[in-house]
This record gives sequence, structure tokens and C-alpha cells, in this order.
Amino acid sequence: MEHRSVGVGSQLLHVDVHIDELEPLQGILVLLRRIRPDWKSQDIQMKTFTEGITNQLIGCFVGSIQDPGCVLVRLYGKMTELFVNRDREVEIFQVLHAHGCGPQIYCSFLNGICYEFVRGRVLDDDLLRQPPTYRLIAAEMGRIHSIQPPCGRPVQPLLWTTMSHFLTLVKNGINGGADGQQRPKSAALQEVPSVETLSAELDALKNHLSRIDSPTVLCHNDLLTKNIIYNQEEGIVRFIDYEYADFNYQAFDIGNHFNEFAGVNDVNYSLYPSKELQRDWLTAYLESWKRSSGQDAIVTEAEITRLHVHACKFSLASNFLWGLWAILQSRYSSIDFDFHRYAAARLGHYFLKKEEYFGLTL
Repeated sequence: MEHRSVGVGSQLLHVDVHIDELEPLQGILVLLRRIRPDWKSQDIQMKTFTEGITNQLIGCFVGSIQDPGCVLVRLYGKMTELFVNRDREVEIFQVLHAHGCGPQIYCSFLNGICYEFVRGRVLDDDLLRQPPTYRLIAAEMGRIHSIQPPCGRPVQPLLWTTMSHFLTLVKNGINGGADGQQRPKSAALQEVPSVETLSAELDALKNHLSRIDSPTVLCHNDLLTKNIIYNQEEGIVRFIDYEYADFNYQAFDIGNHFNEFAGVNDVNYSLYPSKELQRDWLTAYLESWKRSSGQDAIVTEAEITRLHVHACKFSLASNFLWGLWAILQSRYSSIDFDFHRYAAARLGHYFLKKEEYFGLTL
């Protein structure tokens, strides 16, 4: 056992064990003996969650999974270290927990982490469109966006660094898979633009969006419905899964969330929120963000319009980013999901909306 530093004055338990994703039981029991020493092996129950498309997630509990003390064990997806900074993820976990916005992280191990179960249920797509629910989501995002960087240090949005990194990985692997072997393209992947086209589009995106004065705030960056837990009894929502969380453009986090209304397994952009829904969502967001930042919570129509235009423009970057991500996942992931089709859908909508959104003005 050892501890690793994750920030000023804070350390996280690290357990030197690798958990087999096909037969995880024994490895998980080793972890639980460290973080839940009072639990008897014969009483421990486990539930595998199937919503994720990157990692494997297993809930461990005695009694009910909704009881306090339940532990989530997350096994990192295959090759995800190529595009996820695991040390930074742990830091964000601790920052969000310290501000009452996230669960406690208990330990890391060789191929994953253990953390507190967030009580409630994964939000379903229908609730995402209901005003009482989406206003809670908007308010929670506003709260997180108000969290300041430690010691007031300057921060840079991670968007362009991340996109450039993803594109480099796509370029490096364009002629082969994870094992370097040439593979035929699926019909869906043949719809994906060439690397040359993707490079030119990234330059165009950066040139256009860098001129927009969107604040750099602490963002989730991956707020799909499966990363939102709804506790109906307490009337609250909490965000989970911080693999991509970091400081980024405010409008990216919002535009990205609006894109997620279209779904994941069967992307359908007819479900994209209406302008009226977006403006109501943005009103709740701005009230929360201002209040949490110590400002007057009065929101003007001009502020709503400005943020709506910015969110539309940055939704393009969201589709482009996750299109690149899906191309990479199609090569490396062992999760049963059609990443080729997902890449084609996200990049296809980027090109569909690019001219319209580039043309939006205030």
C-alpha cells in the first residue's frame, strides 16, 4: 500500500492491486478489506452498472445499495489512459467533494478508483426535458462553475489542448488499430471526414471560437444524462464521472449538455432542446452562477441571449470533440457500443450546423 499526493496537503490511499474485468470479485474484496474493514465477505453484494460506454462500474454494498456506505468500484476502460489524465481526475474529485458537489473518493488501484455511491437514480431522458428537473441541472452547473481555482492561480481552458491531442491520436492510428494492424473501415466510419479535413476544421473552430469572450470556469465537460443522479426525495441532482472535468469555456459545458439531449445509443438531434427551453435553462443557470459567485442574481434578457449564442457556437466544438473521441474509442475500447456510428452522427451534425452557428451574431 502507498499514498500519492493529489494536491496541497491531501493524499489518497493507493492499493497495489489489478482487478480483472472479467473476474473482478477477488480483487474487489482486497479493496473492500481496506476501505470497509467491518464488512463480512459473505454479506457483501455487488451490482454491475451497464450505462457507461467508457468504463466498467460495480456497486458494492451490505443491505441496500441506497444505504450509506455503498462503494463504487470503477475499472478504467481499455487504453483510456491515452486521453484521460487520471491524476487530474482525482484532483477534481477532491475539489468537487470539498465544495459539496461530488462524492468522496476512497482510494485508487492499478486500473481504477473507488468512491462513494451517490444516492438517487440515473436520470432518464424524459426527465431531462421537464422544467423542474432541467432547472435543477442548470442550477447545479452554475454552482460548479462558480468554484474558483486553488490559490487564485490562472487557468487556461483545456478545449484546444484536448482536441489537438485527440486529433494527433487519430492521425497516429489512422492506418492501424491498437495493435498496429490495418483494419477495414465500417460503413459508418467511411462517413467520417479525412484527417486533412478534420485538421482544417479544428483550425477554423479555434479561429472562430477563440474570439468569443466565454469565461473559463470549472466544467464537467461530459454532462450526458447517465452522468446525472436525481434524488427525487431530496429534490436535488448531482453530477458524477469526472474523467474529462477541468477548467474550460463556460459556453462549452452548456452547449455540450444541450447536445446530450439527442441521446447516446441512438443519436437523434430532433430531440435537441428548443430555443424556449434553452432560454429557460439559461435563466436558471445564470441565477445560480451569479448567486454562487457572490453577484446580484438578477438576469437580463441580453445576458440570456448572449449566453445562448455562445452555447450554440460552442456546441459545434462539443460535437467535433466527441466525434474525434469516438473514432479513438472505436479502435481501442472493449465496450460493446457502436462508436463508428456515434462518430459519424456527432461529426455529421457539426457540419450540418456549422454555417448557421458561425453566422450567429449579437
